[in-house]
Amino acid sequence: MNKLKTMLCAVFTLLLVNTAQADSGNMAGPYIGLQLSAAGIAMEGKSRESAVNVAGDSPIMSSDDVSVGKAAAIAGWEIGYAVPLGSWLLLDVGASYLSGEAKIEALTDDTAAKGNASFTVDDVRTFYIAPTIALSDTASFYVKVGLSEADVGVTGDITTPSDLSGTNVAMGTRMVLDSGIFIRTEAGMVDYNGISAHGKAEATNAIPTTTSYSAEPMIAYGSISMGMRF
Repeated sequence: MNKLKTMLCAVFTLLLVNTAQADSGNMAGPYIGLQLSAAGIAMEGKSRESAVNVAGDSPIMSSDDVSVGKAAAIAGWEIGYAVPLGSWLLLDVGASYLSGEAKIEALTDDTAAKGNASFTVDDVRTFYIAPTIALSDTASFYVKVGLSEADVGVTGDITTPSDLSGTNVAMGTRMVLDSGIFIRTEAGMVDYNGISAHGKAEATNAIPTTTSYSAEPMIAYGSISMGMRF
């Protein structure tokens, strides 16, 4: 993630030094758009179970790794405001929402399936700032940094973790026509904090509290947006 941030800053600095003195006025102002993303959602997970020996010895630990990847077209929307800071520099501040779901499952060979559990991640919300340079009167390039949040759900007799939060870094281009219609293309990634849960043991044959589950979600995406600048 740090290498990606460094690369984005380097590209932005290079363009900042070499760009022509373009007019940022056609890029400025409020906007709203519809977004279509091709997203790859990956989660690396682990389930861990401990059981005390009958003889009272040290706990027996067992651990299983689980991973899942999903690629899908995800629709959403964005809204924001591009503030001009000079003849060719702007600061884009906005928010976006994407609707989609990824799921990770931990399954057991137990005939009662009492250890079966899963996490789901969906409804990605991002709040961002994007320093932008105008390459011409109609085209611009930006680097985006944002805070991303997503909902987490669980199935099975396990606790529900807090919703996800993470960092979104991306870069892209935006073209704005004289009519105010714009087209934005973007590539980026979201690195979330880890999520974890454990059994609740609230029923007969339920998952014991000594069994835990964890996952590390990450999203890589490419998107295209079309909308209107007012």
